[in-house]
Amino acid sequence: MATVAECSKELHVLAVDDSYVDRKLIERLLQISSCKVTAVESGTRALQYLGLDGEQSNVGFDALKVNLIITDYTMPGMTGYELLKKIKESSVFREVPVVIMSSEDVLTQIDSCLEEGAEEYIVKPVKLSDVKRLKDHIMRGEPQENGKSGLLKRKLIDDIQASSVPISFSSSVACDLESSQLPSSLSSPNCAFKRPKLL
Repeated sequence: MATVAECSKELHVLAVDDSYVDRKLIERLLQISSCKVTAVESGTRALQYLGLDGEQSNVGFDALKVNLIITDYTMPGMTGYELLKKIKESSVFREVPVVIMSSEDVLTQIDSCLEEGAEEYIVKPVKLSDVKRLKDHIMRGEPQENGKSGLLKRKLIDDIQASSVPISFSSSVACDLESSQLPSSLSSPNCAFKRPKLL
């Protein structure tokens, strides 16, 4: 069943996930970030909400503008990838950013989603920082970082945070990662960040 969470901001997100727990988690993260949220449990219900199912919708959804669609990749009936394709084939919704969530970090799967037009691919569990970053980009009307490049940047930072391998940093030249993306433990006002080298 779909739920709509009211809030003061205009950003409205359609969240699609067959897992009740994951759906409630992403809904809560979006609410914390002051988004309107419509949560549905399947790709079919998402198409009904958007009016893309080819039938007269009788599920009683409010006709609200959707600014972002975030969907799980692996769902029964219709996958997130199939839903993405349907949305991008639509003349009405093709410009709406679609973000894919998945517990699987499979490069071929990531590539296929980005090539089909996904704005981003997020590996679960989705974090509040992911939601805030997406919201900030959309509210400012700025494009996401270019596909693989942005994904690899984020993955590199995640690897740095999770790794127990010693890492050395050079304090010279300009960095090729944005300092705002760095964990506070790695940032310093007196030195620029360079791509890390394993010792």
